[in-house]
Amino acid sequence: MLEEVERWLADRSWSVADRPVHRLLAAKRATGQTVSVVLPALNEEATVGGIVTAIRQELMLRVPLVDEIVVVDSGSTDRTSPAAASAGATVVHRDTILPRIPAVPGKGEVLWRSLLVTRGDIVCFVDADLREFSADFVSGIVGPLLTEPDVQLVKAMYDRPLGSAAGQGGRVTELMARPLLNLHWPRLAGFVQPLGGEYAARRSLLERLPFPVGYGVELGMLVDALHLVGLDALAQVDVGVRRHRHQDGQALGRMAAAIYRTAHLRLARGHLVRPALTQFERTGAGFEPRTHPVDTEERPPMADIAEYRSRRVA
Repeated sequence: MLEEVERWLADRSWSVADRPVHRLLAAKRATGQTVSVVLPALNEEATVGGIVTAIRQELMLRVPLVDEIVVVDSGSTDRTSPAAASAGATVVHRDTILPRIPAVPGKGEVLWRSLLVTRGDIVCFVDADLREFSADFVSGIVGPLLTEPDVQLVKAMYDRPLGSAAGQGGRVTELMARPLLNLHWPRLAGFVQPLGGEYAARRSLLERLPFPVGYGVELGMLVDALHLVGLDALAQVDVGVRRHRHQDGQALGRMAAAIYRTAHLRLARGHLVRPALTQFERTGAGFEPRTHPVDTEERPPMADIAEYRSRRVA
């Protein structure tokens, strides 16, 4: 590991316990910063309401740390939107945001569009499939942004059990993202959960970043933020244990392909790579190939969008 990363781990890796909520509230009042929490959601009826309830009760009603909770529904066919709304979130459908640009499927697409329907100086992203959720996930990663003026982006770090096996979650992280980062961006090798969906950043940074539309968004954001603001502006906070719904092997393969493509674009833009992934399913006649497209489209920095710029002027 690079000496720079060892120093960074000592200086920019914290625990949620390092910043009690009363300290965060004092910093929030002193700086006047506002906080938005965004949950991208697709068919998360079973969990989204509980997450919204925990954040609202602990960080809005009990203490005024969070200013708004926005759930962006990307086309759920279950009761995700009613569940989120009844728990107290503002619910917005992806397709109603920036209708001039037709929406495409993908998590990154939803996160990018969320910048247009939130107001916070700090934007905190939380996946909507978390179980046994604690509001510490939010206060933990928002904390350094309220108390450390030089910090621009904060990732959550945590244990990720797979069933009863401790530390065995995050298979795409270990098999794809971590090798890529260590080989090509070794200054990012200190991130425990580089692909984790829980992170917070200053709006002033997010609006300058391109957003891969699919599962490459977390890796792309981390790499681009490194180049834009430097390693010392990035940080991570230990928030405990993350439990969520796990994907099957083929879905993980599609995620890995999208992440590899995101990395490749940043390593050598302009090279031709076939953006498709062929997987195999057993049928009565043997193994049948199934070819899936890999997300390659990215949205430009939100600061380049006329509707966003006009809203800021207004």
